[in-house]
Amino acid sequence: MAKELNKKIILEDGQEYYGYGFGADKTAVLEIVFNTSMVGYQEILSDPSYTYQAVVMTYPLIGNYGMADDDYERDTPTLGALIVREYNDEPSNFRSNASLSGVMKKHGIPGIYGIDTRKLNRSIRDYGSRKVLITDVSTTLERGLTILRTTNILSDAVSRVSCDKIMSSYAEKPQYHVVAIDCGMKMNIVRSLNKRGCNVTIVPWNTPEEKITALDPDGIFISNGPGDPTDVPQTIETIKKLLGKYPIFGICLGHQIISLAYGAQTYKLKFGHRGGNHPVRNLETNKIEITSQNHSYAVDAASLAQTPLVVTHINLLDHTVEGVKCDKDNVFSVQYHPESAPGPQDSAYLFDRFIKMMEEQSNA
Repeated sequence: MAKELNKKIILEDGQEYYGYGFGADKTAVLEIVFNTSMVGYQEILSDPSYTYQAVVMTYPLIGNYGMADDDYERDTPTLGALIVREYNDEPSNFRSNASLSGVMKKHGIPGIYGIDTRKLNRSIRDYGSRKVLITDVSTTLERGLTILRTTNILSDAVSRVSCDKIMSSYAEKPQYHVVAIDCGMKMNIVRSLNKRGCNVTIVPWNTPEEKITALDPDGIFISNGPGDPTDVPQTIETIKKLLGKYPIFGICLGHQIISLAYGAQTYKLKFGHRGGNHPVRNLETNKIEITSQNHSYAVDAASLAQTPLVVTHINLLDHTVEGVKCDKDNVFSVQYHPESAPGPQDSAYLFDRFIKMMEEQSNA
């Protein structure tokens, strides 16, 4: 006997997709986006940058290798929802100690499977990211559209996912001390810095400049995170005061915050960049890097002309800005994720560049 459809999604334009629920049994209004990664759904689930977002996976089979304790990017996943073609609830993996659905239930994350994700992803690509309602199959279209029209997606994502107190992570053989501003940081960033001899002090997103200076860092790191970068004016103001004092490295949201601190502008992309297969040209070496990305906003290239920032990397798919630098202030940033797990690893050299900047400043 065929299983009955029990869940559906409703988009702002009235499109409906029917399927089956997994994970938490709850209703949610979120921003719908897609991710083109073939593996790494656990890292996606636990990446704070997906807060308040429903992620549609373009790869058709999800859940087949379960969940492993060592693969989380944060202990408490905050992804809004997961939408997949086929869900496997009987994982085969010697490292797995839980199912994807079980973890999603524990953290209140709804999921839906059995829908035509190719059609849905084409819709997002053609018409852009927009609000979506994850709901019970019995919800009428009229009722669903009313909920979508009257429900706003919250803009407090960074404050929700940032740490609420100062924390530390130590290297085996420390040489440098990095203060990392946590806007929703993936833990593989901390591991990447620890591996290169950096003790890392992690501070909340709204930590003022004087508290960071009191920690006596060798360098400042600004993390990835969810949402619109203009929603964190406190962080932008802090970076303005730190420019030129320490080597500074930013990733993703950190890249946008650095650009805003210099006076550039950002804008929202039609459907964002999400996945592990974005080609980026390094304008300094002319090499092409295959990168992992996860963001809805980009730095406006024209606005950079009014700042001392120089563009260092360009996305080859849509020619958006992927990296900037200011040599005078020892500042650089990239829009993509050099720490990406499970991959690719083309851009790990950027951490070494940050180490070299701290070394040169300490020897100056």
